[in-house]
Amino acid sequence: MRTEGNPGSRLAPRVLVVDDEPDILELLELTLLRMGLEVDRAHNVQEAIHKISGQQYQLCLTDMRMPDGEGLDVVRHITANNLDIPVAVITAHGNLDNAVAALKAGAFDYLSKPVSLDQLRALIHAAISLPAAAASNKKGARELLGKSHAMQQVRELIGRVARSQAPVHISGESGSGKELAARLIVEQSGRADQPLIAVNCGAIPENLMESEFFGYRKGAFTGAEQDREGFFQAANKGTLFLDEVADLPLNMQVKLLRAIQERKVRKVGATEEEAVDVRILSATHHNLAELVRQGKFRQDLFYRLNVITLPMPALREMREDIPEIARQILNRLRSNAAVELSPEALLALSNYDFPGNVRELENVIERGLALCMDNRIDVQDLQILPNETDSAHSGQGIQGKYPLTDYLDRIEREAILEALGQTGFNRTAAAKILGVTFRALRYRMARLEISAPADGECDK
Repeated sequence: MRTEGNPGSRLAPRVLVVDDEPDILELLELTLLRMGLEVDRAHNVQEAIHKISGQQYQLCLTDMRMPDGEGLDVVRHITANNLDIPVAVITAHGNLDNAVAALKAGAFDYLSKPVSLDQLRALIHAAISLPAAAASNKKGARELLGKSHAMQQVRELIGRVARSQAPVHISGESGSGKELAARLIVEQSGRADQPLIAVNCGAIPENLMESEFFGYRKGAFTGAEQDREGFFQAANKGTLFLDEVADLPLNMQVKLLRAIQERKVRKVGATEEEAVDVRILSATHHNLAELVRQGKFRQDLFYRLNVITLPMPALREMREDIPEIARQILNRLRSNAAVELSPEALLALSNYDFPGNVRELENVIERGLALCMDNRIDVQDLQILPNETDSAHSGQGIQGKYPLTDYLDRIEREAILEALGQTGFNRTAAAKILGVTFRALRYRMARLEISAPADGECDK
């Protein structure tokens, strides 16, 4: 049955509601009509697919379980036929498996029963505004450079996941463009005009994490002189980007999981929870699946964050793009338009493994600009050698200094062990010798797998 909305509804967006329960259909339809939308009903999967085939819709809301199938069948039909219809699935309360399955199948978002009308309205606003927002932001969006097949796949996947509300985990080596990918997802999404809060999870002291993420009430602890919002509240209606999410301690992982699942947070010192509408993007250069296997990262949180995986290719996996990317970086950095890279320099860059990826390439170009003569960047100005790739693969490297990341890790490890040896493994005293904070030293020790002697540590 088609129900007309307000006057002028011929121009109003049309929504298809799919459910076999008349009471649920009536509640959803009434809410949508009050928002000025047109509504069509379908009582089962086959009726929904038939209506989708003959009518244009700006949104589809479907229950998960119906007499002739599942809401996932509707999602898969829309995805398989490349139909431009955001679809949200209504799942049983607490059924995380169904919610994740729907998002993986291509659903825009999900709602849990009993349906919260506030969450429903927020979902509708995000879905209905999505096409216009994506079109308005695509033109001015920053770009991931490169024409290789690997980079084309990344751009295509970004375009697809931008249309969803599903959590996206961006994997890849340091410097491969994970944060840029996250920002491009947001810029092409219906949340483009809402806040994007980027959080470096490894840079927050452990004792401050809960208050930083969820906020606090005045008087909750010493120094809490007024109410303060956390990252979740600041990102409400928008996106929260958790960079280096693998660095979260286990106790914080539990609290983060609950906030993501329930879509509610409780400020430190508060007695009541508050609802938040936040899309979660995350990234790390670590292998999260391996950390789960080692017991260093919760499997349930990994399952929740890793609904859609976006792998960023290493620069050495797209060598054909290196010359063009190098020229683009040079164009951005140079103050003198006459400066150029010599053919030999471009060849040397193409043959280099770039353990630091695009970030390292940018540093190399910047160094070449500082050292070059006669407006020409030659191989010697880059301070890399064309055959370093072979050295890196052999595991030896020129004078033991390549790959660069391994060399720097080795130097850092030796310095830390020397300081710990001088202080009898007192980390507080060792941190002072090294000129870093206690937390920074603890983080570096964990990353380099430096552990205390079996009989315990001398510091607190």
